[in-house]
Amino acid sequence: MKKLLIVIDMQNDFITGALGTPEAVGIIPAVQGKINAYKQNGDSVLYTRDTHGADYLATQEGARLPVPHCIEGTEGHLIHAELDTQGCAIWDKPTFGSPALATQLAGGGYDEIELCGLCTDICVVSNALILKASLPETKISVDAACCAGVTPESHKAALLTMKMCQVEIVNEEVG
Repeated sequence: MKKLLIVIDMQNDFITGALGTPEAVGIIPAVQGKINAYKQNGDSVLYTRDTHGADYLATQEGARLPVPHCIEGTEGHLIHAELDTQGCAIWDKPTFGSPALATQLAGGGYDEIELCGLCTDICVVSNALILKASLPETKISVDAACCAGVTPESHKAALLTMKMCQVEIVNEEVG
């Protein structure tokens, strides 16, 4: 069985930087544990990075969320140092969800794709739904205990949305 873990946007700006939250800091050990388990099983791990340019505030997203973050070339754009990226692919995406990533993964022959990371209610849900729509026969799951949202309430709402769209939610009682 071919499995892939996608670690969504575990970047400094979402953990301890401009848009950081205590909940984001709190999931780091669980996310690293999940990464270790995938690597030990010989499965693939891919990180995504929210990636913006210096013109971020002039974009539609920047107008609606006027907090510069994940600007390419800055410390905030980097994957958090406590997470092991060795041997992992990294996918830069310019917005919440990445249709291009789903297209790339469609040719990968994965039986299961699991997502974790930040933010449950923005980038995790966007990518999970794009993947489910693009790969309807691939098992898509999200580990609730390895995700954090902008708020605990919006995290729970995103989990419900994904569940309703046939994305399997694991560890929901923990997350």
